[in-house]
Amino acid sequence: MSTTALDKQAPQAATASAAAVPRRPRRRRLGPGRPVPHGWVIGPALLLALWAAGTGLGAIDVRSLPAPWTIAGTAGDLIDSGKLPSHLATSAQRALLGLLFGVVSGLLLALVAGLSRIGEAVIDGPVQIKRAIPSLALIPLLILWFGIGETMKVVTIALGVFVPVYIHTHNGLRTIDSRYAELAETVRLGRLAFVRHVVLPGALPGFLLGMRFAVTAAWLALVVVEQVNATSGIGYMMELARTYGQTDVIIVGLVVYGLLGLLSDALVRLVERRALSWRRTLAG
Repeated sequence: MSTTALDKQAPQAATASAAAVPRRPRRRRLGPGRPVPHGWVIGPALLLALWAAGTGLGAIDVRSLPAPWTIAGTAGDLIDSGKLPSHLATSAQRALLGLLFGVVSGLLLALVAGLSRIGEAVIDGPVQIKRAIPSLALIPLLILWFGIGETMKVVTIALGVFVPVYIHTHNGLRTIDSRYAELAETVRLGRLAFVRHVVLPGALPGFLLGMRFAVTAAWLALVVVEQVNATSGIGYMMELARTYGQTDVIIVGLVVYGLLGLLSDALVRLVERRALSWRRTLAG
């Protein structure tokens, strides 16, 4: 074989070998970078480390803020005695009921207002008024209407939940590309088929964003309503601890509320990633 033939085959062999080697995905220089594994726990872990370091170095007064290991011991005692699981079950039941009623009502109102101009004229104004009034400011009125029992607590949580669900779902509906509606009319989709194949998928990103705000609102409302003539729940446990000056028990309650909020938000974000996996965003 001549040298000329070898010279011709060399670039071809090099090209073939280069093609056989898998290319690394190019890193986006302007994006936030690759997702950090279990990144959602890094922030709380850093806070815990600073808390422990501040206590160990004497920078934090343990009478005002007990050490993390003291809180862990108190939590263990409350678990062993059965008090913490019992109060936690009651709080979770209240939060879930309020979340259920709030999400259903917010979603239904958003669909009516988003699919009908008349519905929007009737519904959107009152919802915006409610949005400007904190749900906790309605507690005195709700007590007069429903008493101080469980109904008042669940209604207060539901009122705090339905507004973010409505706002973000309604916004998601209004931002659906009008060309999809034109295409649905072209292929002669019925009203129910249009809602199923166009409206619900288009509103899903807004609904899931509203859910993230809703779960946080549910726990925030729960903190307050459980301190209004309650006989059980995490808030009741904290209020009782305040009466007896048990700072460690109060911190345990705050940690439980924080963990519940963090875990529920992480659950919604997981559902969001699975349900919207078709989107290409900077989040990766």
